Amino acid sequence: MIANEKMNSIKGSSLRAIKKTARIAGILYLLVMIHGMFSLLYVSPQLIVPGDALTTAKNIRASEFLFRIGSVSELLHMVWYFILTLALYLLLKPVSKNLAYLFVLFALVAVPIAVLSTLNNFAALSLLSGANYLKVFTTDQLQAQALFFLNLNEQGYFISQIFMGFWMLILGYLVSKSSYLPRILGVLFIIGGFGLLIESFQYFLFPGYQVLTYPGVVVSIIAEISFCFWLLAKGTKGENDEYER
Repeated sequence: MIANEKMNSIKGSSLRAIKKTARIAGILYLLVMIHGMFSLLYVSPQLIVPGDALTTAKNIRASEFLFRIGSVSELLHMVWYFILTLALYLLLKPVSKNLAYLFVLFALVAVPIAVLSTLNNFAALSLLSGANYLKVFTTDQLQAQALFFLNLNEQGYFISQIFMGFWMLILGYLVSKSSYLPRILGVLFIIGGFGLLIESFQYFLFPGYQVLTYPGVVVSIIAEISFCFWLLAKGTKGENDEYER
């Protein structure tokens, strides 16, 4: 009787711990999405005009603080992304510890690439600063170089997204095989992971054919939003679901 009560107490503690970890992961995922959407979907389209160095330079000069906030938001996006990976590792390592390690490894590659790529934003900002040492260049040259560095940032992002695609594939598999998270979310992550990989390789191999990437990218967005709010709202399926250390 005492032994059974002790086992139930240990099981209850494990369930509470996993639910707490799940909700922390949900908060982190929300932060990842907020900073990612702000920098990539709001700031960049507002200021950067592909192929137009003059207009892009004017936009950045006119909204320099917004550009700086967007660049810092890019950095915070990756900081939260890595911390989220650690939280998800704790959440999903009971499913497969080896795959969970590989999951973290992909983040360890993706995050530094994306962070270092953001340095190109600040290089572009320096070129447009009007500093005295830049007077050896003409205005057109400075604007062209600034756009060059902004393009490098974009290319670095798509390189990092290759590893994010594999990250999402592993996440999808682990979620689908777990007994305490909705399997449908795992399936969506797997489809979304392939979508990110297709988008990344399309960017480098078939530029101009973005239409090929739309279905997979949409699924990846749906998967991430659904998973985030599931973790925030429910944590895991329920207190009677199986969870093993």
